[in-house]
Amino acid sequence: MTTARCPNSLASGAAGLRVALLAAAEVVGVERVVLPSDNGTELTALASEANVGMYRSRDMAGIIRPRTVEQVRRVVEIFGHSTEAGALHPISTGRNWGLGSRQPAIDNAVLLDLGGLDRIRDMDITGGWAVIEPGVTQGRLAELLTGTTRMLNVTASSAHTSVLGNALDRGVGLRHQRVEDLVGLEVVLPDGDLIRLGWWPDADRPTPVYPYGLGPSALQLFVQSNLGVATAAAVRLLPRPEALRVVRLTFTRDLLAAAVDELRRWVSQGLVRGVLKVYDVTSAELYGGAVGDFLAHVCVDGTPMTVDALTDVLVEEAGRCALFSSVSHSDAADQVPDDDVVARMVERAYAGDPGHNDVLLGATLGQTAEKVDELGRGWLFFLPLVPFSGTAIAHANYLLAQVLAETGIRCGATLNALGPDVVDFVVSIRFDRGSDETERAHLALDKLYHLFAEVGFIPYRLDIDHFDWVDRLSPDPQSRAFVRRLKDAIDPNNGIAPGRYW
Repeated sequence: MTTARCPNSLASGAAGLRVALLAAAEVVGVERVVLPSDNGTELTALASEANVGMYRSRDMAGIIRPRTVEQVRRVVEIFGHSTEAGALHPISTGRNWGLGSRQPAIDNAVLLDLGGLDRIRDMDITGGWAVIEPGVTQGRLAELLTGTTRMLNVTASSAHTSVLGNALDRGVGLRHQRVEDLVGLEVVLPDGDLIRLGWWPDADRPTPVYPYGLGPSALQLFVQSNLGVATAAAVRLLPRPEALRVVRLTFTRDLLAAAVDELRRWVSQGLVRGVLKVYDVTSAELYGGAVGDFLAHVCVDGTPMTVDALTDVLVEEAGRCALFSSVSHSDAADQVPDDDVVARMVERAYAGDPGHNDVLLGATLGQTAEKVDELGRGWLFFLPLVPFSGTAIAHANYLLAQVLAETGIRCGATLNALGPDVVDFVVSIRFDRGSDETERAHLALDKLYHLFAEVGFIPYRLDIDHFDWVDRLSPDPQSRAFVRRLKDAIDPNNGIAPGRYW
């Protein structure tokens, strides 16, 4: 595991760090800053809290909890002016579970907790957008849209997770990757300047929602980025379908490759709406769903007549290919078995409702969102992209079997089809924190990185113990050098989130 230390360490700048923290306390209030202890001449770093992934606990040099954008701007300016001030690690709600939770990538960073910025500043149902701050959760925004003609592209994670934080790390919703919903960003730069990128609402001059603007678009520079601190985003709100149904199909392991190829055919021919999901036997068991064969969830939506017609087509196609053990379908008015929390969650999440997500979270880890990092089972994620083909998916499953043979750790896989060509192959590891499973789970995670990278199945998100893999996985060293030139120009004192992807 990586044990890199922050170049802005306490030992090299204790006096400058104390000055910066005290200045931040004047900005946000003393009660909203956690200071490390002063051991005579040096500051002693805070012991960081537990995390559900059981990654090495980083020391933190302090915690700052601003409430307003102006406070964020002034705090970032304080820390950005010299290397002696230390480095900030921004978080939204901090529920980056399985990848590090609230933990920074490096030691001795100051946690900038943006959870107090939780306003929904503006919303336009007709225009299809909302302006939200980092502390706005998907449950809260989705609830506000209940009964309207718009819905949120929700993820399968807790209703208490941040919309903005997840989008900035390219999380995957039930409709598409969340970054596609990101149309504008408000960002504080390291020198304290506040800028807005992409599309932004203008009350005096309404414009269509179009994130690219004119000339080079800088919006994506701040996704998986430490060039600035995002304080708000304009996000798309999706049209709510008039009708929605989920077709469920099971198939056995020996038919995996053929079934995946058939599902890909349906996606490529436009028979599927949203993200087609497939749970393997292990993932279904881990998440508390019905245990049996592989289970595919196929969303069909649109007008009532369209849904009826497409459902009939899919049922007929499934029967014709003779690959699926069972075929069923349901909508919100139908009864889903009470004990199948996965099926119930997926159906409601396709409809923009994360209300059942925390039931699944409890079934998986035995804890609520507030206690996941402290109590219950451990949880790790590995998130590679795999070609959407039967051969590639079968090979990915072979690699999971290899990890099991070498470590004794069973990994679950959930396939999220991001289109006809690529699958978000979510690998989850649940383990007992109080046993030797913790060490073996992390050994399994290391092996996943090596085995999948060797065959070109590259992760699109990294955990905090593998942040240095961004260089070895990049296809072009010159592009990495270009990115670092940008970082050096914008943040010469390395004051924002050292180690995160850059």
